[in-house]
Amino acid sequence: RGHRGHAARAPVAAGDVPEIHTTVDRRLQELVERQLRAYVAGEARLGVHNAAALLVDWRTMAVRALVGSADFSNEEIAGQVNGTLAKRSPGSTLKPFIYALAIDQGVLHPMTVLKDAPFAFGAYSPENFDGRFVGPLTATEALIRSRNVPAVYVASRLSQPDLYDFLSLAGVSGLRSREYYGLALVLGGGELTMEELVSLYAGLANGGIVRPLRYRLEQPEVRGVRVLSPEASYVTLDMLKNNPRPGDVWAATPGPLPVSWKTGTSYGFRDAWSVGIFGPYVLAVWIGNFDGAGNPAFVGRQMAAPLFFRIVDAIEAQQPSLTSPVQTFPANLTRVEVCAASGDLPNADCPRTVPTWFIPGKSPIRVSTLHQSVLIEDRSGLRACPPYSSGPTHRVVYEMWGSDMLRLFREAGLPRRAPPPYDPRCASASPEAPTSPPPQITSPLRGVVYSLRAKRLGQETITLRATSAAGVQEVYWFIGRSFLGKTAPGGSLPWKPDASGTFVVRAVDDQGRADARVVELAVVP
Repeated sequence: RGHRGHAARAPVAAGDVPEIHTTVDRRLQELVERQLRAYVAGEARLGVHNAAALLVDWRTMAVRALVGSADFSNEEIAGQVNGTLAKRSPGSTLKPFIYALAIDQGVLHPMTVLKDAPFAFGAYSPENFDGRFVGPLTATEALIRSRNVPAVYVASRLSQPDLYDFLSLAGVSGLRSREYYGLALVLGGGELTMEELVSLYAGLANGGIVRPLRYRLEQPEVRGVRVLSPEASYVTLDMLKNNPRPGDVWAATPGPLPVSWKTGTSYGFRDAWSVGIFGPYVLAVWIGNFDGAGNPAFVGRQMAAPLFFRIVDAIEAQQPSLTSPVQTFPANLTRVEVCAASGDLPNADCPRTVPTWFIPGKSPIRVSTLHQSVLIEDRSGLRACPPYSSGPTHRVVYEMWGSDMLRLFREAGLPRRAPPPYDPRCASASPEAPTSPPPQITSPLRGVVYSLRAKRLGQETITLRATSAAGVQEVYWFIGRSFLGKTAPGGSLPWKPDASGTFVVRAVDDQGRADARVVELAVVP
């Protein structure tokens, strides 16, 4: 189960086995063993007989404690098997990496609203663990609540690397073909070891670089391989910090350190996982049976998470001066206010905004169209007829959800107020048309090929500028689907492209009106 602490230096007599100087810390090893044994004994009535745990310092990748089974001497549980090296289904513990990849590829940001609703991906129709669908929720909520349908949807949007490429690049061994797993890989359809899982989570703390574990003091630290950007790694850990502790009384009082953590439950209730990062450590715990027997009690949040937090809290009590290591804040990461209900940039009718992380030039942020202002006749309560000159009216803001979302809200007992119908005397029941013109892009120019010098790619600036109608407060700029920044009316924004090609530049005002322009860039010596 791992060596107990550092071996003392002593003369080696002829024929003696040389000393092994491990990275294992004796006090931490004994603490983890003690907590794990006590927890298994206390939950034996529920059929819990075995568990494993691994504690690693992510700064050096040194293994500080390793418990391969609950009882090394117990043959009934195959106690001499090292559970940290066993290939097991990870359940939902891989979901954070799906979202990290999506952040890197401009698919979403933490407050992007995703749809948790019945959906078919070809012949594959995933369901949630609780068999229910909750409708729209943010990417952060979808991750920490471990909703399956949004995770599979996000995974379906990934490309080069997708999750399979990511795991291969990170060094996960024994993967079958991509076609064998399909999208089921997202929900734990593959297998990996606790060692491999801990290395992946340590990669988040190390700014997106995955490195192998170190068991011996003489093992050198290696540079590792980059699998994610520092920005995506930082944001993903920040999302996981929002995951609330389980309702276990013993672990109900949070410690001084933030914990970024996730649980997993494998198909057939064969494996219960909890893995996360606190201070300088990555900790993973597993509960199950080495013979693969399932148990309905083996649910990650209900069974593995309490053990995880007992160990976390015990380590913090043993090391009261433990702090989170100082990390470099990613350079290309900033905050932007988005509409709370839609996750998009707020239009003039959005009643409440919230901050979110975004990566300029990468994160897909558009202007919200969810909240729309509608003119209502004072007397009838019906929508006023264009051009709204038949009588007194007042303006009401409605959330314009689609019919599928309205149905999900109703099923959840949270019906949304829909706008009333038009007055039957109206000649046309078409929605109101904007009365002001959309923005007009004045730079870059139409029909001009912009030349960029090869030695100065990413440094030369193209100015973005547009005119806008009266009353507009802000203009948002996009390159393709990616949000670049915002300007005041008539203001300019610098764009520093780092590649040649054809790009679509869009300017969108805070009323949702837009203008677009195709720009061609050529690289010259």
